[in-house]
Amino acid sequence: MDTKTTCLGVLALGEASGYEIRKAFEEGPFSHFADGGFGSIYPALNKLTDEGLVTCTAHYQEKRPSKKVYRLTEGGWDRLEQEMRARIPGEDKYRSDLLFILFFADWQDPAWIARVIDTRIDFYREKLEAMKECSTLDGLMVGQRLVHGFGCAVYQAALDYLVEHRDAFVAAAGNCHDCRQTAAE
Repeated sequence: MDTKTTCLGVLALGEASGYEIRKAFEEGPFSHFADGGFGSIYPALNKLTDEGLVTCTAHYQEKRPSKKVYRLTEGGWDRLEQEMRARIPGEDKYRSDLLFILFFADWQDPAWIARVIDTRIDFYREKLEAMKECSTLDGLMVGQRLVHGFGCAVYQAALDYLVEHRDAFVAAAGNCHDCRQTAAE
């Protein structure tokens, strides 16, 4: 989905400032499957406002610039529904620094690979614990709870894979002593 559509999705949950929308992408309900940074959110919000799909209201704040709060219009709701029905979703895109490093595990120092994997195992455990302790699940719609469960399943599968294959990755590390020479040929 493009940034305009994902911003509409955030606003479908309620009015929000640009900062609050960005937080929804960074650590909120969209953090696991959608991107949105300041560089793309504000241009998208400006276009959505120009198209009449959202309204923008400035709220005065003492000793700070006015806070702009965005809200979906009826046209915004219609556009969000149109975009979600416009096409079957494309293939998921997955980018990972971890997988890039592990792809070249044979070229790496075993201690480094162990550290990288152990750090990610700890991360997945913490993330799963936080997701399981999420006290706001009661207020979620069924689809939102199911997506939360899907996210937990993905993190659990990644954790299980790394735990199961940690030693194999570490054992592979350092096995390619002449990788530069081999790659150059």
